[in-house]
Amino acid sequence: MAKILMLTLGSRGDVQPYVALGAVLKARGHEVTVSTGRGFDGLITGYGLSSVPLSVDIQAMIGTPEIQAALKSLKGKWDAFRSTTDLMQRQLDDMWSVARKVEPDTIVYHPKGYIAPYLARALGAIAVPSFLQPAFAATGSFPSPVTSLPGLGPFGNRLSGHVMTGLMQLGCGTMLRKWFPNNKEVSPRPRLPILHGYHPKGKTIPRLFAHSRHIVPKPPDWGPDEHVTGYWFLLKSTAWEAPADTADFLAAGPAPVYVGFGSMPSIDTDRTASVIMSTLRQTKTRAIVAKGWGALSAAASADGIHVLERAPHDWLLPKCSAVVHHGGAGTTHEGLRWGRPSLVCPVFGDQPFWGRTVERLGAGPAPIFLRKLNEDGFANALETLQLETIQDQALSLSGPIQAERGAEAAADLIEAIEPAA
Repeated sequence: MAKILMLTLGSRGDVQPYVALGAVLKARGHEVTVSTGRGFDGLITGYGLSSVPLSVDIQAMIGTPEIQAALKSLKGKWDAFRSTTDLMQRQLDDMWSVARKVEPDTIVYHPKGYIAPYLARALGAIAVPSFLQPAFAATGSFPSPVTSLPGLGPFGNRLSGHVMTGLMQLGCGTMLRKWFPNNKEVSPRPRLPILHGYHPKGKTIPRLFAHSRHIVPKPPDWGPDEHVTGYWFLLKSTAWEAPADTADFLAAGPAPVYVGFGSMPSIDTDRTASVIMSTLRQTKTRAIVAKGWGALSAAASADGIHVLERAPHDWLLPKCSAVVHHGGAGTTHEGLRWGRPSLVCPVFGDQPFWGRTVERLGAGPAPIFLRKLNEDGFANALETLQLETIQDQALSLSGPIQAERGAEAAADLIEAIEPAA
């Protein structure tokens, strides 16, 4: 039995896959702790895993003026980076504190847990990097998914990957250089490749990419250390009962369209809700609308439209006919897992990449940035979602995606690593 610590940070989409992987590892006899921001204890402990939260509250942070500004301009991003430097230093402190408390044999880490290789070296442990999108491994097949760039050709695609990886390493290196002098127990030398893990014996560590090869195949120019495992789905939802009005709505008519933008913050919520609700009414589209973390907070139930706070995707999406979402990796995979055609309305980051991927697969219309969504464009997209060719193509992906068993594949790779001692 190994003691395994999982370090991740972000919204539910950054946490739930690690809970899924942790549940598989626990079932195999390992002791698993998940450490992430506040607000996820119930999700983590509901699957029998230990939770040691970091001090940051991501939902509260996303609502601050600095982060709101970061979503709207390059200057806002730079100002947010500067204003949150102290917060990021506290996160590094928290991760070191958690690692010392858990004393893991292995740390499985999200890129936001980039300090993990240094913590592993200080503790004599192994650090395994993991990614929820095909990023931070340059390829000529597509541009870096963490940009909004369209295809740039093989050279340009590969260059974008190198540039984004370099920028991340530069930013993280800056944070670490400020942190190390106040934490002498963790040595900064020799420098470690933060995105390639660590093994005390110098062994090569597998890099785990938790996406489906049926959605994004492994690029031919990736090496043998890059492993596309399949998405890390929870095997089942924890006990969750739908509110009576939600159950009644689902039972009262045909499968609705799901509309929800998850953790996306409240950027012009009134306009977003107005466009969504008026288009649904005009097109007579039966729908379930999830408020999430703010983008649809102004939505209210109406005839044929049911508004709820949130619901587990693996419970709700199979009961829907199509999915309209922001394009997070988790929601993209969850919708296609159940064979549901999707419209992606991205906001930032890797979301445009997933939107273009859904379009390329023929499982949905072209993505529409949420800030550009209007009644005409949304109505046309809703019509496209009903096309038989789109529905058939989405349905054809369901079986292969479900058959991947990504969490089990990732667990196999982790267990195959030579022990540190």
